[in-house]
Amino acid sequence: MTVRVLLVDDQPLLRVAFTLVLDSQPDLEVVGEAEDGAAAVRLVAEHTPDVVLMDVRMPGMDGIEATKRIVDQSPDTKVLIMTTFDLDEYAFAGLRAGASGFLLKNAQPAELLSAIRSVAAGDAVVAPRITRRLLDRFASQLPADGSSADRGEAAVEALTTRERSVLVQVARGLSNAEVAAELFLAEATVKTHVSRILLKLGLRDRVQAVVFAYENRLVHPS
Repeated sequence: MTVRVLLVDDQPLLRVAFTLVLDSQPDLEVVGEAEDGAAAVRLVAEHTPDVVLMDVRMPGMDGIEATKRIVDQSPDTKVLIMTTFDLDEYAFAGLRAGASGFLLKNAQPAELLSAIRSVAAGDAVVAPRITRRLLDRFASQLPADGSSADRGEAAVEALTTRERSVLVQVARGLSNAEVAAELFLAEATVKTHVSRILLKLGLRDRVQAVVFAYENRLVHPS
């Protein structure tokens, strides 16, 4: 199966570099390039790519707004946010807009390729250390209106004790293997718990689970 990728960045040289890396892989295909968010939205409608590599800071429509529109109009297309700094203030907004993860622009080619394949497969790219630092920094900015809190509390109550424990560890940035070691479970068991958590909470992927845990104060900034 070939993963179809749309590149979105206002820097032509970066698009060329990403294209060279992706075109070297037999299972990846670049189906289009966009220099701003508006063009990205149009091209997603035209090409329905599997994955969008999305820059954030662009003239006109930025990557956050473009991500929101793409996720709304094309739920099967996954968005991978690209940031310059690991604590880029826009990265969290991108995740909340519906992105399936974020990646640093200085990532090694192997990391980029792995991230694209993971997102295309329905997983989420959550770099443990970076995500933990990002969410710790911005958790205090999460909304805390009463209705949202009530809905969150009801959803949390639907989880078993074990599922809640797994969710907390995931929100702290641990991988499935690390959660398994922490809770003395098989890695396959953790994967099953994560799938059930997503289903019960009505969440799309692991990234949304992390955000949910912070919004509902299951995990607090350290």
